[in-house]
Amino acid sequence: MSAAYDAVIVGGGHNGLVCGAYLAKAGVKVLVLERREMTGGAAVTEELWPGYKVSTASYYMGLMQPKVILELELQKHGFEVCTADPIVYTLDGGRYFTAWGDPDKFRAEIARLSNRDAEVLPAYNAHMAKVGAFMKQLVFETPVDPGSGKLEDLKRLAGFVWRFRKVGSQFYDIYNLLTLSAWDYLGRWFENDDVKLVMGFYAGGGGANSSLKSPGSAFMLARSIVRDQTTAAGPSGFMKGGMGAISDAIRRSGEAHGMAVRETAEVAEILNENGRATGVRLLSGEVIRAKIVIANANAKTTFLKLLDPDTLPEGFVRDIRSMRTESTVFRVNLALDALPEIPDFPGKQIGFDYPTQLNLSGSVGYMERAFRDAQLGQMSANPFLIVKIPSRVDRSIVPEGKHLMTIFGGHAPYTLAHGHWDERREELWEVTLKTLKRTFPEIEKHILHRVVMTPLDLERRFDLPNGHVHHGEISADQMFFRRPAPHYAGYRGPLDGLYMCGASTHPGGGVTGVPGHNAARVILADRRKWN
Repeated sequence: MSAAYDAVIVGGGHNGLVCGAYLAKAGVKVLVLERREMTGGAAVTEELWPGYKVSTASYYMGLMQPKVILELELQKHGFEVCTADPIVYTLDGGRYFTAWGDPDKFRAEIARLSNRDAEVLPAYNAHMAKVGAFMKQLVFETPVDPGSGKLEDLKRLAGFVWRFRKVGSQFYDIYNLLTLSAWDYLGRWFENDDVKLVMGFYAGGGGANSSLKSPGSAFMLARSIVRDQTTAAGPSGFMKGGMGAISDAIRRSGEAHGMAVRETAEVAEILNENGRATGVRLLSGEVIRAKIVIANANAKTTFLKLLDPDTLPEGFVRDIRSMRTESTVFRVNLALDALPEIPDFPGKQIGFDYPTQLNLSGSVGYMERAFRDAQLGQMSANPFLIVKIPSRVDRSIVPEGKHLMTIFGGHAPYTLAHGHWDERREELWEVTLKTLKRTFPEIEKHILHRVVMTPLDLERRFDLPNGHVHHGEISADQMFFRRPAPHYAGYRGPLDGLYMCGASTHPGGGVTGVPGHNAARVILADRRKWN
């Protein structure tokens, strides 16, 4: 039977759309299949209540790569960023720290905590800039397979070594980022605990099942510097219209080149005929033939559900099953009738009257205790909360006079030691509310609507494995040539004609567009093999 499409993509998340858009631009006849009623995966905007356009999962455009934005001309298709005031951290003792984007103002803020640390800050920034240059290059690399022994892979390995020949002593710095905790890495530079907290917050609050003191968490220090903020793609910020605007722009870019998209088209099976992927069967029973199949779904869904694991290499299946995907984060979205007061917020001293972004973090000890609770199967009684109020800068997402507050919190384990999330969701809300009240004492009276999503809810709604927003831990054992599994990290799957383009592949999760970009490059390089 002849193929209806050159390529069919399983999953219309942003990486699937990016991959499809690049392929369509190159003349490939491509179909993207999405199980939900909207594309975007976790980068979506949903009208949860009339007039409230909510970024239900991903909530901030901080990692989308300028290369992808510019090459797909997303700004011509509705990609527009609303910049916001800097992040404000709450510290123990009723103190606040403002993470200014201006280097001099940020250094002055550090000096309020430690003059000594403010003195070494420029040297640390210069060090990270050097490391960051190589990390930026690494992000767009196709992972090599150093252990296959095949001549083709040895040539790729030699090419990789040649491209990174100027790394020199930076190799050891990169190695430290992959192996040290953020706490230990920052301790090589800074002495003040609060400085380490604000510099390393996302090592424990960035969606991974880790803390500032977890080995390997230092890598998260580099993620924030991988995106170049000075290009024509513009700086980070809130997406106008919500995070779904990213996915919508990518989709329109692809459709302009002929990419086809179908929603409410859930794939039940990837067809495997004599070791080759030949298409998909939908839940409805419809069969769609294609020359190649590209999985944007997470690796566990792809290889343990959509394919028969018994037909795949035993070692590969074992690696996929053992991927660490346990989530410890949750999401809360609130519709507010007004901005809740922050009684002690030093607006006049800071220079803006009300924060758009607040990280309720307390102290390093506070963050560590929240993480420790989750490792024991308990939701933290005192979670960290990343609070964003996008309606402060984008009035298109709320009715007149109203506001949205979106909260990303942790730690709350996917697997509870006692009870079930469907029974304890309200308890998670009470814990969250109690934490919010320390900063917003009167917030409860302003809440019109709320949605609380546990790690289990994130899995059910967005097919995030065990609720993990990165499709799996971003750690040395699950990175680069080991993501999602050894020998299969180059975006090619274990069947002929099967490729991968989602966050289960290098360089991992976050709304970056990079897995989709890199996968498309590999697929186009293989065009003679499958076309």
